[in-house]
Amino acid sequence: MTGKRELLSHFLAALAYRTQTALRDAPDEFSTFRAAPDVRTPIELVRHMSSVLGYACTFFEGGTFRADPRPSLEDEVIRLHEILARLREHFLEDTFADRQPEHFLQGPLADAMTHAGQLALLRRLHHFPIPPENFILADIHAENVSENQPPPAAPDEEWDTPDGPQPPIHHPI
Repeated sequence: MTGKRELLSHFLAALAYRTQTALRDAPDEFSTFRAAPDVRTPIELVRHMSSVLGYACTFFEGGTFRADPRPSLEDEVIRLHEILARLREHFLEDTFADRQPEHFLQGPLADAMTHAGQLALLRRLHHFPIPPENFILADIHAENVSENQPPPAAPDEEWDTPDGPQPPIHHPI
């Protein structure tokens, strides 16, 4: 079980990193950008991510969880990282009573990571795309689920553009 706990913890850290990558240096008006009438805004997406991960916490804490709206994207992000830290502690220390670790990965964790990707897509639609990065080389540490994430360790110099794919990048093995 130790390996699964460590993997879940690393996944939460990757989620924190990817979320902060999508939000880093975003213009203020990005928080309320709505790409289409029924598409969540970034502030709504981060709130939903908190709801999904807060729900995951209820498997350890009992009760229910509701992420009431916060006044700003910054406040939503603070709550998200607080929930990530709580969930990380549960994953590392608590008993998986009625759910297996894989259930969290296939459910709330995958859902939250999808929304981190949506934040990145919304940045592009808002005409402020995130800089390209080779995420496999990212400086992600399982103990860091905070909003204080490092800058890209391996920014991609060449990447897919609207004009088509760029030549592949080769990394030494």
